[in-house]
Amino acid sequence: MDANAARTPRLRTRRRVRPASAWWRDAAAVACWATAVIVVALWLSGRGLQSLASTPSDVFTSLGRLTGLVAADLLLIQVFLMARVPMIERSYGQDELARRHRLVGFWSFNLMLGHVVLITIGYSLGAHTDVVHEAWTLVTTYAGMLLALAASVALTVVAVTSVRAARKALRYESWHLLHLYAYIGVGLSVPHEIWTGADFATSQLARYYWWTSYALAAGAILVFRVGLPLWRTLRHGITVTAVIRESPDVVTVRMGGRGLHRLPVQAGQFFIWRFLDGPGWSRGNPYSLSAAPRRDRVQITAKDLGDGSNRLARLRPGTKVLLEGPYGRLTGEHRVGAKVAMLACGIGITPMRALLEDLPYHPGDAVLIYRAHSEPDLVFRADLDELAQRRGITIHYLAGPRIAGRSSWLPQQAAAWRDREALLRLLPGLPEYDVFVCGPDAWMEAACAAALDAGLPAAQLHQERFTW
Repeated sequence: MDANAARTPRLRTRRRVRPASAWWRDAAAVACWATAVIVVALWLSGRGLQSLASTPSDVFTSLGRLTGLVAADLLLIQVFLMARVPMIERSYGQDELARRHRLVGFWSFNLMLGHVVLITIGYSLGAHTDVVHEAWTLVTTYAGMLLALAASVALTVVAVTSVRAARKALRYESWHLLHLYAYIGVGLSVPHEIWTGADFATSQLARYYWWTSYALAAGAILVFRVGLPLWRTLRHGITVTAVIRESPDVVTVRMGGRGLHRLPVQAGQFFIWRFLDGPGWSRGNPYSLSAAPRRDRVQITAKDLGDGSNRLARLRPGTKVLLEGPYGRLTGEHRVGAKVAMLACGIGITPMRALLEDLPYHPGDAVLIYRAHSEPDLVFRADLDELAQRRGITIHYLAGPRIAGRSSWLPQQAAAWRDREALLRLLPGLPEYDVFVCGPDAWMEAACAAALDAGLPAAQLHQERFTW
């Protein structure tokens, strides 16, 4: 061996990310259903079914117990779904987890309301008083009920602001802050369940189950939402190195740090970023990497869509950064074939650019279709053209306003074309490609529908929604 070669330091490469095991998805689903079965079994063991054949007071009270137990169980599942457990998050993806989280949350909230109504009616029948008087008695005399009332208010705020119309009216930063009330609601509900819950008082098995469930949910939050992000932040010491204006309303932030090659991140993923630049630093914002991660640099690119993205342009080099992640499954991990096609609209180009840089493919085996409202909105155009020349990528730029009165991924000047035919014209041999899609929701729906209609196998369509 050459002595000089032996003394040459080995270049550090990025940490290889292990693929998520397929069984994690099934295991998580089975575990969620198992908790519901256990809760119903505990209710049955506490003579819940026998009470339904008793007095009207017992019927309402027993049903109130059941709805309360299931609501509490679903609330813990809801919290756990968004605890960002890495293997579960990578198995489902944040967009699907968010949808399931929202669905479980509404069911939990509705069952909580049913619990309050049924228990109040049951107790009022047993005490031979009116419902209003009994509700006041419950809140003011039963242990933990004032805290339970506060928990109900907090969860109501979360439920109301999770309705689609409310989400559209709120900025992401405001919605995210209000959504943190869910943790307050969960915490405030615990004393009520311990001090006045029939299952806690009469069943040791129930006490073991609920304490274990609360410990697992709290542990997941503390480890994966607090501990792991804090450890990675301290370990890598990420700071802003440059801020680049890509267009009047799009900005790129480049960051450096220690040992970034050790971050378990792939092109196409995103982090939750918090920039320590003054008031409001605690509000995190999700941004995808807009370039393939390097061992000494990461970068994000964002459009001015809210308070968080607006402040990116005002960042200064040296600003310290807290990061949480990486998240997302819009990566090459589930790629099927050798050819890749990227369909991007607007700021959805950010993960696509990173993927085109990072994924392995032969010259001529990659296509980018980039849709924007106007020519100035085609960010990264110079970089994309250089990348296309270097790696043999075919790029189609489609600039122009939307087609009026039609849900389509095409611009107005292509209104004469049907979505399916236009896609096949730009992307011959479509079924041979893995197609990655990113952009606004309505545009993504139209693009995905066109791809599937044109014969693309569903397993070769890769997408992830970033709406909240």
